[in-house]
Parts: sequence; C-alpha cells; structure tokens
Amino acid sequence: MTPDVTTMTTSRLGAPARWAAEWPENWQSVAVSRADKLLEELYEGQWARMVRLAALLLRSTDHAEEVAQDAFVQIYRRLHKFATADDAVGYLRTCVVNGVRSVQRHREVVQRLQPPPPAAPPGPEELAVRADSDRTVLAALDTLPQRQREVLVLRYWSELSGKEIAEALGISEGAVKSHTHRGVAALRAALDGQETGDE
Repeated sequence: MTPDVTTMTTSRLGAPARWAAEWPENWQSVAVSRADKLLEELYEGQWARMVRLAALLLRSTDHAEEVAQDAFVQIYRRLHKFATADDAVGYLRTCVVNGVRSVQRHREVVQRLQPPPPAAPPGPEELAVRADSDRTVLAALDTLPQRQREVLVLRYWSELSGKEIAEALGISEGAVKSHTHRGVAALRAALDGQETGDE
C-alpha cells in the first residue's frame, strides 16, 4: 500500500496525521507571509540600533551596515523559531556581535599581510556617531581589551541588562559583571590619564 504523501508531510512537521485535511492548501505561503511580516517588523524596530551597535563595536562605520544586513539574513532563516519580533531581538544582537568579530579578525589578517591603507576621511555616518558620543570617551574606550569594550558598549550605549549582554556575547552573567568592573576602572584610568596629559 502506497503511503499518503500529505499524511507523511504533516507528520514530519509535527502535526498529527488526522489534521492533514484541516491544513490550508497554501500553508507554505502562509508561513512565508508570516515570516516576511515578522522580518519587516524586526527590521523597522531594530535596523538603526543594530547598525549603531556594529559601528560602535567596530569603532567606525566601515562594514557596520554589512554586518547588520548579514545578521538579518541569518535570522530570516530561523524566524520559524520565534513567535514575535521581540523574541528574535536577542538572537539578532548575537549575530551582530559575531559579525563584528568576523570583520575584526579579517582586519587583523589584512594588517599582517599588507601595509595599512591611508585613512579615508570620515563619512557623514561616522561624524554622527562621533557627535552622539564624546570623542574623549571613545578614544579611551578604544584602549580597552576587546571583551571589556564589548561589554561597556552593550551596557552603556545599548543599555542592555547583564543577562542580555551575557546572551549576546556567549558568556556568563558573572563574567559580564567582572568585565564591566574592570572595564569601568580601566576607562576611568584612561580618562584621568588623558586629562593629565592635556594640562
């Protein structure tokens, strides 16, 4: 006896076979439409924030939009796992952080293989970031180790909780507290050093 294809398909999706007749014929289109709406809501609410987060972690606007775009592409493939756009924000943020790290690793390889190119004049986005955050603080932030810098940016610029930072960076909440404490102390020392040097 040939098995019923409809029954097999819905069973694999986790729905009991007896529900097969109740599924709409265009259930795949309905799923795609739901994913598109969820992605649109997520994009409208989070695009600018994710670009800004990437720019702050990269310390420039170079590749910031590319990182954010890649993050949205990654999350689109997993939208079926999230009930609402808010549920997907944490994973989206993690994708941005991982994308930034990938760009930074690529930069390190390029710097080792060839002389650094001449610095390009800052674009309007970079000027906006500088205007939004005190230049002295950003300069001091740039002197911190990467993990401390990531934690401080997520805490004080993105205003995330310790739990959200831990999820974004893939570390424990205790590690977040430790990096925050050390980062703040190092940042304060760097700022004090700059003030002393200006006098």
